[in-house]
Amino acid sequence: MLNWKEYRTQLRDRIGEFAKIAPETIKGYQTLSNAGQKTNHLDPKQRELIALAVAVSLRCDGCIVVHTTEAKKLGATNEEIAEALGVAVAINAGAALVYSARVMDAAEAVAV
Repeated sequence: MLNWKEYRTQLRDRIGEFAKIAPETIKGYQTLSNAGQKTNHLDPKQRELIALAVAVSLRCDGCIVVHTTEAKKLGATNEEIAEALGVAVAINAGAALVYSARVMDAAEAVAV
């Protein structure tokens, strides 16, 4: 398995290097990242649990380590994290079903 603490440090360092080269890109990312927090409709822990489900769906290791760390800092339990991940599993399975229907539709449309 991945050494998540080491990976997070390496990722932070590499993104820091990228920020020096492309500061406006990082500024734009931070604006997007902070935008939802301003409404306060969801508490920070809920936002992190959602971020974890999305991270799994996107298969983003960097997102996983950052949002797992933040979720745990905010008091998320392993059971809460597992429940959020269950949503990701269900949505990804659902998406596979929807796209399977699209493939079947395409198969009928392109019949040779």
